[in-house]
Amino acid sequence: MRPRTPSYEDFPAPAPPSCLRLLIADDNPVIRAGLTALLSGRPDTTVVAEAADGREAYEAALRHRPDVVLLDVRMPGVGGIPALPHLVRLAPVMMLTYSHETETVREAMRLGAGGYLVHGEFTAEQLVRAVRDVSEGRPHVTPGAARALLPGVDSDANAHAGAENLSPPLELSSKSLSRLQSPVGQSFRSRFQLSTREAEIMDLVASGLTNQQIAAACFITEKTVKNHINHIFAKLHATSRGRAVAVWLGVN
Repeated sequence: MRPRTPSYEDFPAPAPPSCLRLLIADDNPVIRAGLTALLSGRPDTTVVAEAADGREAYEAALRHRPDVVLLDVRMPGVGGIPALPHLVRLAPVMMLTYSHETETVREAMRLGAGGYLVHGEFTAEQLVRAVRDVSEGRPHVTPGAARALLPGVDSDANAHAGAENLSPPLELSSKSLSRLQSPVGQSFRSRFQLSTREAEIMDLVASGLTNQQIAAACFITEKTVKNHINHIFAKLHATSRGRAVAVWLGVN
């Protein structure tokens, strides 16, 4: 008798992801309430505690032992940065804040933050994905924070003026680099017919980010970044990163 061919019904369904227990530390009660409503209304995340400053966050982390702490930077009393070295001993910490000053981002990552997300630079689904990645030891940073980690960014100028001063690749002038955000530059670059995602990635390439940094900033895998870059190079008729940046900025 011929054995029956197994069907998909014979295999157990994949186990759903475990429910992550989260602690939210932010001095703004509206933000705390919004995040709690968002993250507690899902099967894979729940908020077990809230805190209004770093001291409350540490005490809550000791009491509840969350899987991930979502931590704001600026809070009255004990802020996020002073509390960070103590919190990372208890759970992975992801900074979730409006602050993307170079010095602050670098200090947070130096002190052990597993990720750095700037409000306004991610969707709800990206936030959940970032939380899970940080819980599993995979770092996540949004574009504003990623740029602050570039070696060529001037910490003092960025902190005081709020500017993102990048060292231009290929010794390009700051005037040429500014075309990245100008209407003239956007019109010039439209002739390459890059998709919205490809244009976003090319901007990050031109800013000097590595594939790994781009993957973290865009919430995609490094392999996906490489695939996008291959398509971009074909459209720009470029065979190297430097050549692609020169063409993209119109200085070739």
